[in-house]
Amino acid sequence: MRSGVGFSQGLRRKLGDGPAWTVEALRQVRYQVIQSDNLFSPDNRHLLDSSEDTPLRSGDRRLIIIDSNVDSHHGDRIRHYFDHHGVAVTIVPLRADELVKEWDSVSRVVDAMNEFTLDRRREPVLAIGGGVLTDIVGFAASLYRRGTPYVRIPTTLVGLVDAGVGIKTGVNYGAGKNRLGTYAPATVTFLDRSFLRTLDLRHISNGLAEILKMALIRSEDLFALLESHGTAVRADRFQGSTGELAGAGDAIISEAIHLMLEELHPNLWESVLERSVDYGHTFSPTIEMHTLPELLHGEAVMIDMAVTTALATLRGDMSEKQAERVYTVASTLGLPLWNDALAVPSLLKDALQDTVRHRDGQQRLPLPLGIGRHHFVNDVTETELREAVRLLRRQVQDLFPAHADRFGPLQVDA
Repeated sequence: MRSGVGFSQGLRRKLGDGPAWTVEALRQVRYQVIQSDNLFSPDNRHLLDSSEDTPLRSGDRRLIIIDSNVDSHHGDRIRHYFDHHGVAVTIVPLRADELVKEWDSVSRVVDAMNEFTLDRRREPVLAIGGGVLTDIVGFAASLYRRGTPYVRIPTTLVGLVDAGVGIKTGVNYGAGKNRLGTYAPATVTFLDRSFLRTLDLRHISNGLAEILKMALIRSEDLFALLESHGTAVRADRFQGSTGELAGAGDAIISEAIHLMLEELHPNLWESVLERSVDYGHTFSPTIEMHTLPELLHGEAVMIDMAVTTALATLRGDMSEKQAERVYTVASTLGLPLWNDALAVPSLLKDALQDTVRHRDGQQRLPLPLGIGRHHFVNDVTETELREAVRLLRRQVQDLFPAHADRFGPLQVDA
């Protein structure tokens, strides 16, 4: 062997006082996000043919982890689909909501994989459910035999536009939102809006919060779409009952996903900590965990965005007229603008401190610049947060005086 430094595909050896090696390797990531409405219609072959590495054929078998609520609404047609195509399936219903988004749920999925005697290279696990379910299954799949392929089929709007398109998995731990987790891309995610037909409108609004997030930081055109068509598309549950609703719904979902992937794909492993998609996610993890089970994820994100809209208004980065447009659109989408958690002493301060800890010592807080643009700040003070909460309350009360009874005590303590 040569002395000195040797290189071989990122391997470096240095001989000095003793041999030392440095290994450098890149992990290639490739995954697909495919829209396919009515995925489980017997004549739809997307699920059979679109997984290039592991096509699904008659005689194959699959383990399916499904949200128990989804199973009650859609289980029969899912079973019929696999029966029709000669695929033997083991279906494991699992309760999946924030109250059980914890390690025990991951362990149950791992147990199911083990009992199935999974061939991890040829038999990807199918995860059918909302964002909580796909997060749990993705986390379990990333652990089982150091990585098992899985396929995501989100059944909620927040799953379609947010949880289903990135590579993060996770569960809550202690008082921390998604404190345990991994980066583990699904091989493919299928987006099937037919599942939204049976969703409560509140859960449609839950997903619209993540779409509104992308509009506020990236696209005034998307915001305008929500402003003009959001109410009707929400009521229609993105089913495209008329040509106009179909066009608007397609445009809203497609643009939201494209903007999200544009932001995610250069930075999948989050080596860059200034992430615009963290908008609405600085204070919301603490708010969500504090209010469980009162607020859904998107509702907590909306409360965060309402506070930061007020903060941007205080700083002159957003006009009062623009803030009113944001609050009005949020309200028409069925999203909350206030929660009494905002009046809890030190809650927002503690949330910001927790954020600083996992953003490498800085706030890196994305704030809107008007509608459709953003910048990052590191100098938000506790006093500003209190002023922003007071301004938010005043703005929303002035805009919606009929709903003044929704507000708790005015005093916001230090």
